Amino acid sequence: MPADPLLLGIHRAAHFEWRRAALRFARGASPLEIVLAYWEEVGLDTGKAFLRRIDRSRPIGPQIAALASQSSLAMGEDARVVDDGGVPGVRHAACPWREWHERNGCLEEDRPGCDRWWQTLTRVVSEGTGRKIRCERVAALPDGDDHCLVRFLCED
Repeated sequence: MPADPLLLGIHRAAHFEWRRAALRFARGASPLEIVLAYWEEVGLDTGKAFLRRIDRSRPIGPQIAALASQSSLAMGEDARVVDDGGVPGVRHAACPWREWHERNGCLEEDRPGCDRWWQTLTRVVSEGTGRKIRCERVAALPDGDDHCLVRFLCED
């Protein structure tokens, strides 16, 4: 079933509504620190969800890439699994989060929040499988690249 654009818009709008409310409530707090804490929470839950679907008898990196790509597609993002020099990864040709951050005047939070999500979910999967796994950002739309690319380096 394709992603519902209306629901995806509501979801993204809700994130920025939450952000505004959190900043109003926590006067004087760093917007970036609040957003990073949010994405850490999302990454914890995402990592736990991935762990329930990972087959520990198979290489972990390609599974993380596949699950992340599926998650991104469900969120209406343009994502695909790639093999980048023998390392599995996820490539996004476009990302609505960047557009929403720009529209809400907080583009400087886009990549750090995204990176926190990737790092957290990778840490959870690494700890949960007992494998050394780390993610590596190779390209980012907010940095001016024409795509985003995150790779998963694993000692399988």
